[in-house]
Amino acid sequence: MINFEEELKKFHPSLEVEDAEEAIYNQDLTDMADLLVKMIQESEEKTGE
Repeated sequence: MINFEEELKKFHPSLEVEDAEEAIYNQDLTDMADLLVKMIQESEEKTGE
């Protein structure tokens, strides 16, 4: 029978996953909120001129 507690003690995360996580968090990604803020700022600049 499998002893899950012992198996969990042996577990180590894959280095590939950690590397991928770091790469994802270090990217500067534009999301919808960023696009909306930019559109509002551009709209205000045009109407303010």
